[in-house]
Amino acid sequence: MIYPAFPNPGDTLGITAPSAGVGHKIDSFNTSVQTLREQGYSVVETGSVRMEGVRSNYADIRGEEFNELLRDPDVKAILAASGGEFNIEVLPYIDWKALKRHPKWIAGASDPTNLLYVITTKYNIATMYGFNAGSFDWRPLHTFQRNALAILSGNVLRQDSFNMYDKIRDFTVDAPILDEPVHWDLFLPVGREVFPALTWRTNSRLPEPDKLNMAYDESISIDIQGRLIGGCIDCIAKLIGTPYDEAPDFVGRQRDVIWYFDVFEMSPEELYRTLLQMKYCGYFVNTRAVVFGRVMFPDDATDYNYIELLRRIFNVPILWNTDIGHVKPCMTLINGSLTRIRSSGGKGSIEMKLD
Repeated sequence: MIYPAFPNPGDTLGITAPSAGVGHKIDSFNTSVQTLREQGYSVVETGSVRMEGVRSNYADIRGEEFNELLRDPDVKAILAASGGEFNIEVLPYIDWKALKRHPKWIAGASDPTNLLYVITTKYNIATMYGFNAGSFDWRPLHTFQRNALAILSGNVLRQDSFNMYDKIRDFTVDAPILDEPVHWDLFLPVGREVFPALTWRTNSRLPEPDKLNMAYDESISIDIQGRLIGGCIDCIAKLIGTPYDEAPDFVGRQRDVIWYFDVFEMSPEELYRTLLQMKYCGYFVNTRAVVFGRVMFPDDATDYNYIELLRRIFNVPILWNTDIGHVKPCMTLINGSLTRIRSSGGKGSIEMKLD
């Protein structure tokens, strides 16, 4: 695994908009940029960053702006300005040869998965998932934001589960309202067969556990290590079978793999079909655990609806409702790192090592 050099205070961070621009949230974005400068970094932006719309610019322009930062020796790391919907369009325009010649840390969250996931699985270069350049606008900063800044600087600290998360998701306020206690739901398979349904033990608070053939056991725990890979599953789903999809080869080269998935708006049925397709394609070879964040937009679906289907796919531990992904607060994850995940009693930790 290739780990790029971390930026130091005084170094330059490049911000680009490979998906959406930030024209609709300039004040928030300015606050985030000020945070980065307060950490001692210089900041340069490409031309499309402050554009409005779900596309910051034409795909070829977005790709070339990303390439400009790749080729600039003064830029030590590249941050996506924002998420969006159309990052996948830029993949044909990326200068992959420049990336291989001069690997840099590429960081993003949500739609930039299309870049991060490909860079790690196809080119064996570690990437950071969990924050965009516009993610540092809370005042005061939350622990998850301070952790992200620490990891960006090379302090790859252990991240522990948080106390509260944003269940309300009121987008009219400047910062989310942390109103619900965090509880990581852990499921352990008892049997070895995947079909028919497994018997499960769980410390989850899901409804109707008898219908899942589960028994409550608060004492169960996991302590698992493996190579970490994942991102927003809504994006990964659209890469399956494309020329940019080398994930099966990537996981096949690893001895142990931990997958993590950030679910944005997939229904339980769509998530199930996507993961089953990935399983058929060999994505889950050598997998030791699968970790899910909290679903951002579940519509009317419940946790039970998701787990009832997921249990049919995996015969390894599943963690559900963890502190990753769109629902804040969230952890920063390094794709490609050797990672240790521990969980018991509804809490957990993620500890990454750069081998």
